[in-house]
Amino acid sequence: MPYFVHNGTALHYLERGSGEPLVLIHGLGSSGADWALQVPALEKEFRIIIPDLPGSGHSAPLRQACSIGGLAASLWALCDHLGSPRINIVGFSLGGAVGLEMALMRPDAVRRLALINSLATYRLDHWRKWLEAALSMILVSLVGMPRASRVAAKRLFPLPWQSTLRERAAAVVSAVAPDDYLLTGRALLRWSAVDRLHRLKAKALVIAAEHDFMPLQEKRLLAARLAGEFILVRGSRHGTPFDAARATNAALLALLTDQPMPPAERLRLDETDHLRQLPFAGSIAEEHALNLQARLT
Repeated sequence: MPYFVHNGTALHYLERGSGEPLVLIHGLGSSGADWALQVPALEKEFRIIIPDLPGSGHSAPLRQACSIGGLAASLWALCDHLGSPRINIVGFSLGGAVGLEMALMRPDAVRRLALINSLATYRLDHWRKWLEAALSMILVSLVGMPRASRVAAKRLFPLPWQSTLRERAAAVVSAVAPDDYLLTGRALLRWSAVDRLHRLKAKALVIAAEHDFMPLQEKRLLAARLAGEFILVRGSRHGTPFDAARATNAALLALLTDQPMPPAERLRLDETDHLRQLPFAGSIAEEHALNLQARLT
């Protein structure tokens, strides 16, 4: 497995495809394996770099408190190591915060930026943030990762046909070390880019789920401040790259190839049979599954 050591910490990553560099950044409590439903659609045109953030996946555990800026710096160091000084970025949830921070650190080095169910700040300035961010961390502290992960998975994927997604989410998050989860979550709650958004030069896209847990209007305002496009995915909850993989892939390809966004009727929750077309299979999911199995046994 490929690793890059930055400031004494081993950072795991995968590469797929060829073309313009594209960095995919996963959410809290997960790993690069989250992108298993996007990579087949993107690797034909892009050189995809898929890191596991510090404290996640195959990367080394966090030894102490971290920051979103520190996570972003580690990914820039990886990109420099791989000879990719000018990149595109797609970030989901926590990964959107890290991706936005990367784009603000080096505004001239990011061509396109897609944020999926992400915000410009997670400071507790709205009741929904208290409910979703602070209380989820309290739940982890009180009942542990396995129980907390089952609660989270059921909220993410409540429909009967989403059982595969629900079971996978519970298994993945339950394997995360609680200390790493809490350290990263606390870093997110401290972070804000609101006062620096004017620095962004990348072409931006904000993808928002109709039923996301975080404020929808805040995402609309973020897209406006970034002078970017905003799309709403009907029926989706927070896990849009999973429960609306087709819409996510179509929107990302439109941004990354400078094409018009797909029509609104295509931007919706997937049908119940989508997992048969886009299974969690292939080298990305399999490589991370080995690490998951080792943690669970």
